Amino acid sequence: MKASLVILVSLLYLTLLFVIAIYANKRNKLGKSLVNNPIIYALSLTVYCTVWTFYGSVGRSAATGIGFIPVYLGPTLLMPVWYQITRKMILISKHQRITSIADFISSRYGKSTFLGAITTLILVFGIIPYISIQLKAIGFSFDIITQQNAAGGFWDASTFYRDKVNYFTILLAVFTILFGTRSLDPNERHEGLIAAIAFESLIKLIAFVSVGIFVVYFLFDGMGHLFAEGAKYKHTQNLYTVSDKAAFGTSWFWVMVLSASAVIFLPRQFHVSIVENQNITHTRQASWLFPLYLLLISFFVMPIAIAGKLLLDSGVEPDTYVLSLPLWADAPWLALLVYLGGFSAAASMVVISVIALSIMVSNNLLMPLLARTRTAQVEGFALLSERLLSLRRIVIVVIMFLAYAFYKLVSKDFPLVSIGLISFAAILQLVPSAIGGMYWTSASKKGAVAGLLAGFFIWFITLPLPTLAESGIIDADFMNEGYFGLSWLKPYHLFGIEGFDPISHACFWSMFFNLGLFTVISILTSSPVEERTQADVFVNIEKYTGSPDLEVIRREASATRLKDLLYRYLGTSRGRLALKKFKGQIKKGREADDVATPEFIAFVEQTLTGAFGSASAKILIGSDIRQATPTLDELNEMLNQTKEILEYSTALEDKTRELEATTRELNAVNQQLKALDTLKAEFISTVTHELRTPITTIRSFAQILEKDTGLKEEQKKAYLNIVIKECDRIKNLVNQVLDVERLDIPQVLPGNFANAHLLLEESFERLKPQWQARGIEPEMKLNAHDARVVLADDKVLQIFFNLLSNAIKFCDTEDPSLKVISYDLGEKGGWAMEFINNGKVIPHDFRKVIFDKFTQVQDGHRAKPEGSGLGLFITKKLVESAGGEIAVYSDDSQGTRFVLHFPDPGHVDPTAFIGFEHI
Repeated sequence: MKASLVILVSLLYLTLLFVIAIYANKRNKLGKSLVNNPIIYALSLTVYCTVWTFYGSVGRSAATGIGFIPVYLGPTLLMPVWYQITRKMILISKHQRITSIADFISSRYGKSTFLGAITTLILVFGIIPYISIQLKAIGFSFDIITQQNAAGGFWDASTFYRDKVNYFTILLAVFTILFGTRSLDPNERHEGLIAAIAFESLIKLIAFVSVGIFVVYFLFDGMGHLFAEGAKYKHTQNLYTVSDKAAFGTSWFWVMVLSASAVIFLPRQFHVSIVENQNITHTRQASWLFPLYLLLISFFVMPIAIAGKLLLDSGVEPDTYVLSLPLWADAPWLALLVYLGGFSAAASMVVISVIALSIMVSNNLLMPLLARTRTAQVEGFALLSERLLSLRRIVIVVIMFLAYAFYKLVSKDFPLVSIGLISFAAILQLVPSAIGGMYWTSASKKGAVAGLLAGFFIWFITLPLPTLAESGIIDADFMNEGYFGLSWLKPYHLFGIEGFDPISHACFWSMFFNLGLFTVISILTSSPVEERTQADVFVNIEKYTGSPDLEVIRREASATRLKDLLYRYLGTSRGRLALKKFKGQIKKGREADDVATPEFIAFVEQTLTGAFGSASAKILIGSDIRQATPTLDELNEMLNQTKEILEYSTALEDKTRELEATTRELNAVNQQLKALDTLKAEFISTVTHELRTPITTIRSFAQILEKDTGLKEEQKKAYLNIVIKECDRIKNLVNQVLDVERLDIPQVLPGNFANAHLLLEESFERLKPQWQARGIEPEMKLNAHDARVVLADDKVLQIFFNLLSNAIKFCDTEDPSLKVISYDLGEKGGWAMEFINNGKVIPHDFRKVIFDKFTQVQDGHRAKPEGSGLGLFITKKLVESAGGEIAVYSDDSQGTRFVLHFPDPGHVDPTAFIGFEHI
C-alpha cells in the first residue's frame, strides 16, 4: 500500500477525531453532554488497552502460549474492589479539587510540595518508556502496511528529518496541545477528548475482532481446525503446554498485581476514571463493561499467534502478526483497518498520558517554583497565566520527544510487553502511599516519602539501568559483577536471591522496602495537625461530602484579599464567575476589615487547587492566610459543635442498629408468612385430595345401590360397608385436622397413667386385618418394667395406631417384618419403645422434616402417598406432651425405627403435667 495513502488516511482519521471532539464540546455547551453515560465512561477506561494489547499480547502469546492472560486477569479480578476504591477516590477528588494522581498523594499528606514532586518524577520516569512503545508500534505498523524497510526510501529512520516516527510524534504533540492546554479553568472537563477516546476504543476493538474472525474463519475452517493444525508442528506445540515453571506462580502473580494496580494508578487511568468522571454511579456499570471489553479484545489473541507462527516466515516479529496476516492473505483493506486500530490504541494512550503528565509537571514541579517568584506575588496571574500555559505546552513537547528519544535508543530493540512491564512496575510504587492514605489515618508523609524513594530506587537499579545496559547505552559490567563490584548487588539477583524473573524480582524487592518503610515509619512518627486533618478527610470522606467541613485549625484572612487572589490567579472573568457560584456569607471584623468565613477560605483554596494543584495553591494562598489563636468562647463553640456532632453520630448509629434489628425481624416474619402461605396451600391441596377420594367412592356406590335393584343382599352389604369405611375415613381426616388445631391449646392432664403395654396389644388386635392382609407376623418384645405414660388411653392408642399403620404400610413386600420392643434406659432413666419395619430406607434429608405438617413418605406400591400427612406430626406433639421424645432412624442394616423415650413413671407427678388433653 502506498505510503501517501496511509498518511492521508492517518490525517483523515485524526481529523475525524477532531470533529468528534468539537461536536462533543458543542453538545456540552448546550447542556446535552455526549459523554455523560456509563457506556462512554467504560469505553474511556479502555484506554488501558494500548499497543501492548493490540500488538504486544499476540507477541507474548507467540512466545508463551497463555502467558498473555495475567495482564487481563488482574484488572478483571480487581473489578469488585475497583468499584469501591474508585468511588472513594472520586469523592475525595471532587471534594479536594484534585486533578492528578500526584496531586492526590500530595493532598493526602498535608498538601506536600515535596511529595507531589517525588510522585511526578516517578511517573515521568515510568511513563516515558511506555509512551515510547506506542511510537514504536506506529512506526513498525507504518513500515509493514507500506511494505518498506525501515532503512529504505524517503522514510529513512537513520535520518531525523526522514524518520516517520518523528513526524507522528509531532502530530500527536500538536493534537495533545489543542485539547489539553486550552485554559486553566479548574472546572473544565475535556468532553471532546473523552468522546474521541471512546470512539478510538470502539475502532481498536472492531479492528482486532475483525482480524481475529478473518484468521479463524477465512484462513482456517474455525477454531478446531486452527488448533488442530497448530498441534501438528513442533514450533507451535509448545504454545499448548504450560512448561514455564513461573506460570501460575510468581511471574503470573506479579503481572496480575502490576496490571491491577495500573488500571487504577496509571496517570491516564486516573484521569479518565477520576478526573473526567461526571457521575459516580457510572462506576457500577463500568465494573462489568470494562472486563467484558477485555474479554472481547483478548479472545482471538492466541488463535492469531498460532496462525502467525503457522503461516508467516520465522523472521516476522510476533508483535506484528496482527498486521502481517491480512497483508499475507492479500486483504489490504482489512490491513488498513488493523493499522487504524493500532494507531487508535497508541494515539489515545499517548494523548491522555501526556496531558496527565503535563498537568502534574506544571502543578507539582513548575508552579511551586513560579509561585515563589516576584511575578506571581506582585504582577499576578495576568502574566503568570500565559507563562504557565506556555510552559504546559512546552512540557508536552518535551515529554513527547523524550519518549521519541527513548524509542530510538532503547525500545526499538525490545518487545512491546517487556518495556510495558517496566512502566507498570514504576506505577506499582504509588500503591502503598495511595491506598494506605485512603484507609489508614496513621499513614504519614515521612513514611510515604521514605517508601516512594526506596521503592523508586530499587525499581531504577533493577529494571531501567539493566535495560540501558542491554541496549549498549551504558557499560554492562555491573550486570555480572554487581553494583560497585558487590556480587550481592547484581541487578537481577539482589542480596543473592535467585529464581525470580526480572519483573518479579524488581517488584518483590521494591515493594519489600517501599511498603516496609511506609508502614514502620508511619507507626513510629507522628503527623502535624494539618496532615491529620487531611488524613481524616481522605479516610472518612463520606462525612465530609455534601456538608461544610468542620474547621479543625482556625484560620483568618481578608475577604477582599482573597477575592483579589481569585482575580489575579484565575483572571477577572473566571474569578467573578467563581464568586457568583459561592453562596457563603462574609462577616465583618472588629476593626471594620472584611474577615473571610471559614467556608470562603476553603472555597478559595479549593478553587486554586483545581487550577494549580494542592501544593501550588497552598503556596499561593499561604501568605494571605494566618492561623488564629482561638478565644475561650470560640474553643467552647468548637467543643459544643464537636459534642453535637458526636451526639448526632451516636444517635444515628443507634437508630441504624434499631433499623437493622427491625429489618431482620421483618425479614424473619416475612419468611414465616411465606412458610405459612406454603403450608396453607399444601393443607388445602392435601385435604381436598383426601376428601375427594372417599366422597367419589361413596357417590359411586350410592348410585349403584340407587339404580341397580337386582343386587344381591350380600353385594349390597359389601357396598354399604365400603360406604361406611369411607365415611369413617372422612371422619378420621376431619378429626386429625381438628387435632392439629387443638394441639396448640395446652390443658391440664388428668392425674393418672396409661399402661402402654396393654394399649399396644389392643392396637395390634384392632389392626389385625391390615397386618394379616400384608402377610406380616408381628413380633413383640416388651421388657420395660414400668411402661406407663402420663396420657389418656385414647391418646396413647392414637400414637400406636399412627406408628403401627405406617410400619405395616411400608414393610417389605417380599419378606415383611414388623417388631415392637420396649426396654428400660438404665442410668439415663425412663424407658423406650421402638417400632421397627424392614421397608425402604427413608432418605436423610426427608428424616429431618418427617414430623412436620403434611409431610408424606412415598409408598413404593402406590402412585401417590395415602393419608393427610398429619399423623406423625400429631404423634410427636402427643409424645412431647407426656414429657417424652420421638426420633426416627433408617438404614439398610436395621430398617426403619421410630423410637419413643418416656420419663420414669416413678419420678413423675402426673398432676404437674400440662399436656393436650380433651383434643
